[in-house]
Amino acid sequence: MAGTLLDIEAVVFTPGDPITFKSGIKSPVYVDNRRLPFWPAQWQVVIEGFRDLIALRGITYHVIAGIEAAGIPHSAALAYLTRTPSVFVRKQAKEHGTHSRVEGGDVSGKRVLLIEDLVTTGGSSLAGVEALREAGADVQDCLCITSYGFPEAGRAFDAAKVRLHPLTPFATIVIEASKRGLFGQPELATLEDWIRDPHGWPPAGENEGDS
Repeated sequence: MAGTLLDIEAVVFTPGDPITFKSGIKSPVYVDNRRLPFWPAQWQVVIEGFRDLIALRGITYHVIAGIEAAGIPHSAALAYLTRTPSVFVRKQAKEHGTHSRVEGGDVSGKRVLLIEDLVTTGGSSLAGVEALREAGADVQDCLCITSYGFPEAGRAFDAAKVRLHPLTPFATIVIEASKRGLFGQPELATLEDWIRDPHGWPPAGENEGDS
């Protein structure tokens, strides 16, 4: 799975021009899973990987949900593959119409499996879980393509009583990239510093870029 993301150049290393996440964390690397639908063969590997992971973990569900916007293509494709009802969760309720954050069908009393593309701190995913639970759904599991593996995300999912299942942890992507010669020792050292203290990276005095 890590190799699949590297094959389509979804992993971008830019320490001189850091990416700023929604959480405010600055990152020297970005995993762009939005590229997957442009690469059907590689996307198929990911969607079938979700199906296989569900079977491996014995996850049960009635409905598949995707978080707006990046999670929706993957949740919809997985739902199509498994012939499962599908909904999506808005980040914010519409100002008109039903004002619902859950679109596509009634999830009340149903076990819903949440699909995300990427988990950093877990804030967006767990906001989606909250919306689904407010709509009456039972949400116990969240699948994602990639997770950076931040301890704060693990604590947040534990507190929400949601199990997180990444197809490939970021650490595995780094190992595979290193094997391919894409990351040398300086890059690995930068990534280790970032993973160790994402909120404190880059160290004071280093170029933080304009992102």
